Amino acid sequence: MTLPPDPALHATILLAKDQTGRVGADRIALLRAIRDGGSITSAAKVVGLSYKAAWDAVQVMNNLFDRPLVLPAAGGKDGGASPITEAGVAVLDGYAVAEAELASAMARIEASVSNGLSLKPLLWGIGMKTSARNVLRGTVSRVTPGTIDAEVTLAVADGVEIVATITRGSAEDLGLVPGATALALIKSSFVILARGDESLRTSARNTLAGTVIAREDGAISSEVTLELTLGKTLTATLTKESAEALDLQIGTRALALIKASHVILAVE
Repeated sequence: MTLPPDPALHATILLAKDQTGRVGADRIALLRAIRDGGSITSAAKVVGLSYKAAWDAVQVMNNLFDRPLVLPAAGGKDGGASPITEAGVAVLDGYAVAEAELASAMARIEASVSNGLSLKPLLWGIGMKTSARNVLRGTVSRVTPGTIDAEVTLAVADGVEIVATITRGSAEDLGLVPGATALALIKSSFVILARGDESLRTSARNTLAGTVIAREDGAISSEVTLELTLGKTLTATLTKESAEALDLQIGTRALALIKASHVILAVE
């Protein structure tokens, strides 16, 4: 299975008003389905929502604007007609035009970025927030499916790969196929450090060699950062006693050991 070419940066709009809710691409899709099918019931099936979730979304949209976008009629989930209003049509038309203009503007901005840097991962990376200390971007190099789980290998740099074991369903839902871009999230407490070379044999699926470039000691714990390759680092949290016993000083070569089940994968 191969991936289509990476599409141009896509821009969407989020409409909000006070505390009445937000209208984004998902609810616009619902509104469009109501227009096409003539009822909330049919639209809910099209976009994959329960009737209640679709009804609630319609209420949010109606509350957001001065005039209702949909006029729910009697019949409820059993099929009552719910015509979209002129205001609803205007919102759909305006949203489409504004979204196209934004996409065009973002494409021009991306085209102007020098050195071939893509704006999409740049903006997404800036906005992303996670509690994981280590976040590494890479490309899926191979996927080995099992009955329940799948083993996904992510190439994060030349010669540096991270293996994750996730459910097969999650791999499919995330679209993790060779060539796909993904992020590996690893808590620093999940990284075990050891002295030795890469021939060291352990049960950990990931054995990554690096050089200590930073160490910060606390009263009980130490935070140690390894440089795996130029620009790619991995941070581990271990006891200060262990850091001292391993003599993890700046410039020391060390190994980072990570279980495949401790690697979380995410996509943009």
